[in-house]
Amino acid sequence: MAESPLAAIIDLLRTSPLDMGGDPHTMRLVFDEMIGSHPVPEDVRAVPGELGGIPTVDVTTGGAPSGVTLYFHGGGYALGSAAASVNLAADIARRTGTTVRSVDYRLAPENPFPAAVDDALAAYRGLLDRGIPAEEIAVSGESAGGGLAVALLVAIKEAGLPRPAVAAVLSPWADLTLSGRSHVTKAALDPALTREGLATRAADYLAGTDPRSPLASPLFADLRGLPPLLIQAGSHEVLLDDAVRLAAKAADDDVAVTLRTFPGAPHVFQGFAAVLPEGARALDHVGAFVRAGLGRQAV
Repeated sequence: MAESPLAAIIDLLRTSPLDMGGDPHTMRLVFDEMIGSHPVPEDVRAVPGELGGIPTVDVTTGGAPSGVTLYFHGGGYALGSAAASVNLAADIARRTGTTVRSVDYRLAPENPFPAAVDDALAAYRGLLDRGIPAEEIAVSGESAGGGLAVALLVAIKEAGLPRPAVAAVLSPWADLTLSGRSHVTKAALDPALTREGLATRAADYLAGTDPRSPLASPLFADLRGLPPLLIQAGSHEVLLDDAVRLAAKAADDDVAVTLRTFPGAPHVFQGFAAVLPEGARALDHVGAFVRAGLGRQAV
């Protein structure tokens, strides 16, 4: 029997040279090569930009985009780049009908907390300063970028700025204390992440900051007043409990929240949407959720 697309992706991840807890300078090259290995479709336009002095890559996919999705890549706060994540940003741009402005926030250990949050907030202020109404802005991100996206929502509230219309986060890393039960129960199933690797990245990012700091671990933040939130995760990832507990915290804080889990799927499986039906369905849901939040019709 032929191997399923999901099984093939899991095998690919298990044999990847990426070590999330490895030397960040070496792993940055491995990470960017891995996630940027697929050709970018011909209809995708990705150009350098900036928001509030923070570099971005601005991604569109034909047509006439309306609204903006402010996007944050993953990589444990130490790896990744906006340029390498163009394919996932483009998949989101295509489904939401927005321009995706992917933020190149500063990375640890060179730039520890709160540098990433400061850059995220500066980029959001940059959108507002350019006259983009908050109700025309969605926020999104994956993995550490998903946690950063939620931290940004909290920082926006604390700064007294108008909140964006909606937010969608994929496999968010929302708890840098690493206290989720799935770090144990899903350890043998997760083909990409380990608690040990994440602990290294958390230590680099926090640089002595309390891991329960709300802007570092938004699971411990007051989420009241945040915009409608979509959270997605795979059932075979050690960060599953981050997603589940974040959704519960948001609901307890009176946030309109939707949690969707995907059986058997690994961490940020949406990045394989071109070949993985589960990833395509998940991003279709992101697109519908964001378009509804921005008051748009379906594509």
